[in-house]
Amino acid sequence: MKIVRTDSELQTPKLDADLTAAGHDLVLLPGGVTEDVMLAATRDADLILMCYTPITKRMIGNATRLKGIVKYGVGIDAIDIPAAIDAGVAVVNVPEYAEETVAEGAFALLIALAKKLATLNTHMTSQGWAWPEPTWLGSDIAGKTVGIVGLGKIGCSMARMAGLGFRANVIAYSPHTTAAEMARLSVTKVDNLLDLMTQSDFVTIHAVLNDDTRGMIGEAELRAMKPSAFLINVSRGAIVDEAALVRAIREGWISGAGLDVFSQEPLSKTGHPMSVLFDHPNVILSPHLTFYTEDAMQRLEGETLERCFEVLEGRDVLIKSRDPRLRAQTKGVVFAD
Repeated sequence: MKIVRTDSELQTPKLDADLTAAGHDLVLLPGGVTEDVMLAATRDADLILMCYTPITKRMIGNATRLKGIVKYGVGIDAIDIPAAIDAGVAVVNVPEYAEETVAEGAFALLIALAKKLATLNTHMTSQGWAWPEPTWLGSDIAGKTVGIVGLGKIGCSMARMAGLGFRANVIAYSPHTTAAEMARLSVTKVDNLLDLMTQSDFVTIHAVLNDDTRGMIGEAELRAMKPSAFLINVSRGAIVDEAALVRAIREGWISGAGLDVFSQEPLSKTGHPMSVLFDHPNVILSPHLTFYTEDAMQRLEGETLERCFEVLEGRDVLIKSRDPRLRAQTKGVVFAD
């Protein structure tokens, strides 16, 4: 069968080798290809493997042999899932491979911002030493308030690290999580997002991107934050109004940010809406790689292969995600408990 894997810059050697060894025709496409290129490549494809490249209604309707779309990763916002359901094409992601990994990455950004590690490293590289001057005064995490937006599995890991690990006060805005569920994690539920932004010394975003969360952190939310507070985003760039975030940092509404995700990727030193943040001392920019560890990639490739062979062999595809967009599927899928 023919398999098209997009975003080949993300190397998955075991995945590619095992699919090829099974006798399938594997076509690799780089990220950023046009819809017309995708239409030509997927017209006779049985399976599409995607990470970032959008899979549109037009592509799905044009791919007459298509049996499944496997997102080798978590976020599914780039797939037209209603079109896939209408066409009888199973859609699945790999939601659990990097829960702890991404939370660790978010907490690394939080620590680096609190302790001014990035600016200290730059100064040490150029000057060789730094004396204890007010410029280098960092912040404790113990006793501070960490506000989590989206208390899913990654958010829960972040809460454990901040609360049990660093003795921070942890609060969360997560409309679909009850106060009782949060209390079991020693997290306090906050019903209003603005209240969370106002109370927090560190705001860390772990929500999925959908119609409800797109742009949910806007000017009002950023202005509600303490001038000493930091924003961390390892989820999706479009959850934040990035133009407002640039103003917030440049005008001092907040102290800084740690960003691993952006609405437009890749980031660029020039010509990008976020380019002006490269030279800001209290901003850490990461290239969407908090998920990228040897351990996580082994898990990702292994589970992606399982889902691929379910599609290729005509078996029901196992959906582990609880995202209602995937749970709306009724044909060719089976749901984990």
